[in-house]
Amino acid sequence: MDFKEGLLTRRSIRKFEKSTVSQAEIEDILKIAMYAPSAKNLQPWEFVVISEPKALAEIKAFHPYTSFIEEAGQAILVCGDVAVQHKEGNWVTDASAATQNILYACHEKGLGAVWCGIFPDADFMTWFEKKFELPEHIKPLSLVIFGKIETGFEARQPSTRFKPEKIHWQKW
Repeated sequence: MDFKEGLLTRRSIRKFEKSTVSQAEIEDILKIAMYAPSAKNLQPWEFVVISEPKALAEIKAFHPYTSFIEEAGQAILVCGDVAVQHKEGNWVTDASAATQNILYACHEKGLGAVWCGIFPDADFMTWFEKKFELPEHIKPLSLVIFGKIETGFEARQPSTRFKPEKIHWQKW
């Protein structure tokens, strides 16, 4: 699949078959994540790979938008290091870019993936910080749940998202 096709066909997937993704594949996905742009190339992202069934069940019980996490079998908690960011708040944009790269890396591998938000919800952030014993300077941004797409599942066809009225030339 070429780059444009990947961009136009990726969709959030929430239907998974019980499966595991190999450590080598996860490392490859994270390698792609780390090629995201970052302010001053400081790369403040950090990742927690989660595949332990008890932890997945606890996430499902806590986070209302993760009902499919146990079927997927794994997730990546994307975090940012506030001690490394170029300016206050850059960790959010930098970790967001890494999150997007994870989604596209999964799509390229034929895996389904979905971005589940954590930041800026203070309750979500605190829960993930405590559950995964994050150091004080590491903040959770997102949880990407990924895995083998359920057999027979058909993702929605790409829609037209291009809206010329959203483009402003030179000034508003």
